[in-house]
Amino acid sequence: MTTRRAFLGALAGGFLAAPHAGEAQQAGRTALVGVLTPGRQPLGLLEAFRQGLREGGYVEGRNLKFEWRFAEGRNERLPQLASDLVSLKVDVIFAINTQAAQAAKSASGALPIVIARVSDPVRSGLVASLARPGGNVIGLSAITEELSAKRLQLLKEALPKAARVAVVWNSGRGPMR
Repeated sequence: MTTRRAFLGALAGGFLAAPHAGEAQQAGRTALVGVLTPGRQPLGLLEAFRQGLREGGYVEGRNLKFEWRFAEGRNERLPQLASDLVSLKVDVIFAINTQAAQAAKSASGALPIVIARVSDPVRSGLVASLARPGGNVIGLSAITEELSAKRLQLLKEALPKAARVAVVWNSGRGPMR
């Protein structure tokens, strides 16, 4: 968890600093991070994100402010919530899951988007490829079709006598790929 926290914080910190790299830092400037989530506040992930930002020198209440947008289980609200964040001129959007990231990308133009809990950023149209994502989206992806074969290969190497493999997933979240 510590490396994930540091990685997400470094990503967001880099995006927050990047627009001002060529100009003098404004004294007392507060970075504004928009958080877009399809549910309610996922405390663990957001706390890890906050900790990573703290490790990068961004402290809530001192030089960092969050604007929270929760769809509360109603994904159809995500595009409007993303537009709200863009209109507030946030410095970066932290999008939690594929639908939130897609809404943020559609609303944002070139605004930096940090993603988490996105299953397949290539298939969902968020990035061009894992090797060369391009664009304004960066972050973590836990499950991708490109890695599924490799995971099975590693499992076969670890358990060469295994004859069957079972997969459990939440079918309510869409097809497993």
